[in-house]
Amino acid sequence: MVTKKNTDPLPFYKAKALEQMSLSEWESLCDGCGRCCLNKLEDWDTGEIHWTYVACTLLDGNTCRCKNYEDRFNFVPDCVQLTPKVVRELKWLPPTCAYRLIKEGKELYWWHPLVSGDPQTVHHAGVSVQDKTVTEDGLEPEDYEDFLVSWPNEDLPEDID
Repeated sequence: MVTKKNTDPLPFYKAKALEQMSLSEWESLCDGCGRCCLNKLEDWDTGEIHWTYVACTLLDGNTCRCKNYEDRFNFVPDCVQLTPKVVRELKWLPPTCAYRLIKEGKELYWWHPLVSGDPQTVHHAGVSVQDKTVTEDGLEPEDYEDFLVSWPNEDLPEDID
């Protein structure tokens, strides 16, 4: 019996380290969940991160994309620029984040657009923050404690895989 050898090349995200990716490859890792654009509170004593559903002023709560991605640092100076170095240091990236998954040597989930071929599957799977946020506009940071959630870092439901 003759078996056909699989000669399909590996997807770039399996074949390359984060540092080896082109800018377009890097950008395509973002699944559009919007979770990294939520405000987080850090306990100064323990370093523990507490998630809120308060979104950055530039996050479109329906599309889960930045309203002004190219110029975001002009409007949100403390926006975190994800780079391979930053991804390797951050402790708050969501457990579903492709940057984090690749850093940890894990597979992307079925709903990631690079796997599914559809940018909407992240929303259909219920992973994104679509229609789950309030904007930070008009809120004081000390009020963020009123908007705490656990879902960005909770254990993933079994049907998410």
